[in-house]
Amino acid sequence: MAQLPDTGWRRSAGLGAIVDCLRDDQDGPRFVGGAVRDALLGLPVSDIDIATPVTPTEVIARLETAGLRAIPTGIDHGTVTALAGDAKAEITTLRRDVSTDGRHAIVAFSTDWKEDAARRDFTINALYANPASGEVFDYFGGLADLEAGLVRFIGDPAARIAEDHLRILRFFRFHTRFGKGAPDKASLDACIAAAHSLTALSSERLADELFKLLALPNPAQSVSQMLDGGIFSAILPEVDKAGVSALHRLLEREQMAEFAPSALLRLAALLPCDPEITNRVSKRLKLSNTNRAELAALAQHRHPAARKARPLAYRIGTETTRDLFLLRADDSEWKAGLSALRDWTPPVFPIKGGALIERGLAQGKAVSETLRVIEDQWVAEGFPDAARANAIADQLVASALQSARKA
Repeated sequence: MAQLPDTGWRRSAGLGAIVDCLRDDQDGPRFVGGAVRDALLGLPVSDIDIATPVTPTEVIARLETAGLRAIPTGIDHGTVTALAGDAKAEITTLRRDVSTDGRHAIVAFSTDWKEDAARRDFTINALYANPASGEVFDYFGGLADLEAGLVRFIGDPAARIAEDHLRILRFFRFHTRFGKGAPDKASLDACIAAAHSLTALSSERLADELFKLLALPNPAQSVSQMLDGGIFSAILPEVDKAGVSALHRLLEREQMAEFAPSALLRLAALLPCDPEITNRVSKRLKLSNTNRAELAALAQHRHPAARKARPLAYRIGTETTRDLFLLRADDSEWKAGLSALRDWTPPVFPIKGGALIERGLAQGKAVSETLRVIEDQWVAEGFPDAARANAIADQLVASALQSARKA
């Protein structure tokens, strides 16, 4: 009989208080899903889900009677968030699907554990555990799949995908994270066959799941399989083999430079080096203004003819420039760029507009234009000290005044 390890999160007093609220003479509460899966794999557990036959209204009543906070986060689908001290858990009443349309589900509450497990996506996510004894309950072979590194849908893959089209992307994400070797053929074939159904999902859901996939340590193989299977045709038709090659190159460089994964940077690698295309994708995925600006900067300056590292970092920021050089195709160029930025902080331009007025320039357009020319030369000369910056200012202000007199 499989047992849940007795790890620290199970001994939390707050979590114990939540579990105690749900105990009764019938079948008590059980941990379910990611917490059970990750604990069995020896991974850190962050999100704790609890399944119970107790109805949502009764769950809320019991928590409040015990002095614990209850938040009806998904009450229509049977989910209540419980807070006790530093513990947080999502409590969901056992369910069965009444109807689904690939985006939303109408559920009915149940007292049947296997019926609840049958509506979940993958076998490794349908594992339950008794909070007290640690006994693991497995209805669809999830334990064996977890040991084998096999991510597969419960029952008929096509039926599971029809219930929620986002499960196509989730399949590739979970295989990237937990899979060993080739993906489950039946599951992969079903995802490819239903790829067009992804067009029915909201941009927000697609972007969220795509970013989760791209944030994993090494999503390259799954991304290649998604391209070959036509998955990107439905969600990001701009992605092609050149983009996948660029992603492979970026992943190698991230590892060499020991940089943390960046989902946004990896998305930039997948997209063509074209600001118009990048802007179109940003709008379609409804990315934040910050992410849109970052993608636009990377597309605009990605061409090898763009400025060298330090001048570029001065204009668009050190982090963006570092990312930009990670994306560039030439190996010697990206290494030189990162080397130039290491332990370097962009200096502050030492000349202000008032200093030009003191030198005789009339306040207005001439000041701003001359200041920009001075700054450009200062940057081109490698950010010299204040003495040299003032010498540049003297020279260019004199030239500007001479031109003004001639005019």
